[in-house]
Amino acid sequence: MRFAKRMGNFGEGVFARLAAMKQEKILSGAKVIDLSIGAPNIPPPAHVMKVLAEEALKPENYVYAITDTREFLNEAADWYRRRYGVDINPASEVCSLWGSQEGLSHIALTLIDDGDLTLVPDPCYPVFADGAKLAGSEIFFMPQLKEHDYIIQLDKIPRDVAERAKFMVVSYPNNPTTAVAPADFYERLVHFAKKYDIVVLHDNAYSELIFDGSQGLSFLSFKGAKDVGVEFNSLSKTYGIAGARVGFCLGNKDIVKHVKLLKSNIDYGLFLPIQKAAIAALRSPKEIIDKTREAYIERIDALIDGLDAVGWHMDKPKATMFVWAPVPKNFGTSEEFVKTLLEKSNVMVTPGSAFGKSGEGFVRMALVQTADTMKQVAAQVKTTLD
Repeated sequence: MRFAKRMGNFGEGVFARLAAMKQEKILSGAKVIDLSIGAPNIPPPAHVMKVLAEEALKPENYVYAITDTREFLNEAADWYRRRYGVDINPASEVCSLWGSQEGLSHIALTLIDDGDLTLVPDPCYPVFADGAKLAGSEIFFMPQLKEHDYIIQLDKIPRDVAERAKFMVVSYPNNPTTAVAPADFYERLVHFAKKYDIVVLHDNAYSELIFDGSQGLSFLSFKGAKDVGVEFNSLSKTYGIAGARVGFCLGNKDIVKHVKLLKSNIDYGLFLPIQKAAIAALRSPKEIIDKTREAYIERIDALIDGLDAVGWHMDKPKATMFVWAPVPKNFGTSEEFVKTLLEKSNVMVTPGSAFGKSGEGFVRMALVQTADTMKQVAAQVKTTLD
C-alpha cells in the first residue's frame, strides 16, 4: 500500500501517546488522575439535556438535516448580539460546525492552495497548524512568549512573511497559555490583516471562562473585523455539551459562504435534536455560565494553592480551563517531566512541547477534576518533587 505523502506531516498525536502511557499504568494497578485532555466534566444544564432527550425520541428528527435550521441560525445571531453587541446576518454570516475542531481542520481547504503560507501561534492547539497542513500550506509560527504576556507581537512578523501570508489563526483567551488579549491587540490585528490582505480566523472558545470579572471580547466587535475574517465559537466549554460537537463560524459572508459550500460536500448537517439542544443552551440564563466559571475558580485555587505548598510555583490562569505551568527545575524536558510525574505520582499532564517549540519548558493541566481531586493531585505530586 502507498499512502499519501501528506501523512508525513503528521506524527502520532500527543494525546494518543499519553493514552497509551496511561493505559499501561492502569494495567499495573495504579489509579491515574488524568489532567491531560481538556474534556469538560461539568454537565450541560438540566433543561438542555431534557430538550436533547425529548427531541431524540421524535422519529421525524432522524432525517438528514442537510442545512442548519432557521431557528438555530437566528439564535446564534441573537446570542452574538446580546453577548458581544455584534450584528450577525443569520442567513449569510453564520454556519454550524461539528465543534470548533472540525472547522479548524477544514477552513483552510477553502482558503489555501499548495505552497501558500499560514501564520499560526506558537504554542497553539495542534489543529491550528494541522488544518493548514492538510490544505498544503507552509506554516510560519508566531511566538507567544511569557515576556509579552503571551500576546503575539504582530510588528515582529517579518515583512516578507506577512506579504506572503494568506491566512492566519489567532485565539484568545488562549489554549494553552491561558492569556487574554487586550482590546488594542484586536485593533492592531485588523489593521495588520488589511495591510497585508490576510484572512483572519479568531478561535473564541473560552470567552466565557475569564476569572478576573472582566467580559470576554469578540474579534468581530472591532471595526473592520468582518472585512478580514471570521470567528469560531463553541458551546463545548460554555455549556458543557462538548460531546454533542456544536460550534459556529461567524463573520465575513464570503468566507462563511465557502465554508458552507465545502461542508455541503462532506456532511449532512448537525443532528436536529442537537440543533434544538444548542438553541436551549443559548437561551440559558447568565447564572448557568456564572456557576460554571465559579466551579473552575474553585478548582484553580485547590490545585495551585496545593502545588505551591509542596514547592511547585506557577501563576493562576487568567482564563480558560487550563493551567500553564513551568517545568520544575532539574526535571529535563517537558515530556521527560510528564513521564516522571506519571511514573512517580500517577498524575498525567500534557507536555508543553506538544503545542509547539515555544511550549517547551511548560506543561498544561486541564481543570477537568473536582476541587477535592485537585487537592489530591497536589499531595501526589509531592512524591515527585521530594
